[in-house]
Amino acid sequence: MNDTAAPQQPSLDELIARLSALHPSRISLGLERMHRLLAQLDHPERKLPPVIHVAGTNGKGSTVAYLRAMLEAAGLRVHVFTSPWLVRINESYRLGRVGGGALVDDDELIAALLQCEQVNAGAPITFFEVKTVAAFVLFAKHPADVVLLEVGLGGRLDSTNVIEQPAASVLTPISMDHMEFLGDTRALIAAEKAAIIKRGCPVISAAQAPDAMAVIEREARRQRAPLFAAGESWHVNVERNRLVYQDDRGLLDLPAPKLFGRHQFDNAGLAIATLRAVDQFKLTTKAFEEGIVGAEWPARMQRLSSGALTALGPQGAEIWLDGGHNAEGGRVVAAALGDLEERVSRQLVMIVGMMGNKDAPAFLANFAGLTRHIIVVPIPNESKAMAPTDLAAAARTLGMRVEIADGVASALAGIARLAYEVPPRILITGSLYLAGHVLDLNGTPPT
Repeated sequence: MNDTAAPQQPSLDELIARLSALHPSRISLGLERMHRLLAQLDHPERKLPPVIHVAGTNGKGSTVAYLRAMLEAAGLRVHVFTSPWLVRINESYRLGRVGGGALVDDDELIAALLQCEQVNAGAPITFFEVKTVAAFVLFAKHPADVVLLEVGLGGRLDSTNVIEQPAASVLTPISMDHMEFLGDTRALIAAEKAAIIKRGCPVISAAQAPDAMAVIEREARRQRAPLFAAGESWHVNVERNRLVYQDDRGLLDLPAPKLFGRHQFDNAGLAIATLRAVDQFKLTTKAFEEGIVGAEWPARMQRLSSGALTALGPQGAEIWLDGGHNAEGGRVVAAALGDLEERVSRQLVMIVGMMGNKDAPAFLANFAGLTRHIIVVPIPNESKAMAPTDLAAAARTLGMRVEIADGVASALAGIARLAYEVPPRILITGSLYLAGHVLDLNGTPPT
């Protein structure tokens, strides 16, 4: 009789820690490790449904959310891979099903990661690379009609850029971020992101700065890839708070997006343009309508209306959460706050935490005309977070009144002790890592 017990299956946290130790660097761009592991797994990335590949600086997640909602409204099964996650790694993997997809469960995700770990056999590889390969393993195993694949960082050397013939390459607005990896000019960053363009595959681009668009146009010509650019091949406008989209196939008069902010009209327009440019997706107006009002994407101008944290702030206050962390992200959030102020005037208080590699003055400058009151907080369990004293110094150079709190909960409690004639509008922002911490604390993780 064999008394040897079967090895106990690790928890997701244990497995993530183990896999993260295989490569000492959190980010190490390159495709050699990806190609090796995918070959050892018999190329699951070649066994996928049509792939829509999405790169850019800001708006990737929201654009993917609109694409998914519109495709699912058309009755299609949609696999989705996004990053980073906010509370649980499961958020990165959505498995397509008839009637709407669902986040992968722990057991199936552990099985996919373990398969990657066993085949990799201890060779150096980053955790993001293993995470991406696990997505391909999962998506190849489950039948679906389309895969939505979001780039993690850059494009050219990102681990998702092993798809040889995507159904479409999508480029959201490109701006300055991750300069230590992608280059210190917008043209250099655009070249990294435009490298997801593949020969003959349609390219759909949001409105871009001229230097970025010149790079995209050049790469599209080089790859003989048809380019559908905002403002040229298609147009999106706001009329009477409705989204009006127009291209050479005609005009769509659609309801306003559910996600808040003027920039969400542009993100929704990019999703529509993508699905109109790819011949195999023939969506009805009804599917576009249902998708535009049904899309959900947490921590992007998300109103926290219930949960543990909402009880700590002033009674009647508005609490908004946004993971914006670069200058352009700050600009669109500031514009959204301006729209809110026009509707209902309230004093704005900001609770901000940022990572150490971000340009805090450029991000905060967007809000200098909207508020003089900022509370700086640390980001828990993030060794590379910006020190609150450094962030506070950046805010003070902009003439803002700055306090430092030991966390979001104490910041909200401090605001509640102040006297306001009208309950304030509170924005928690500066980092997706902070946003994930907030959603966890609040008891409202993404589902």
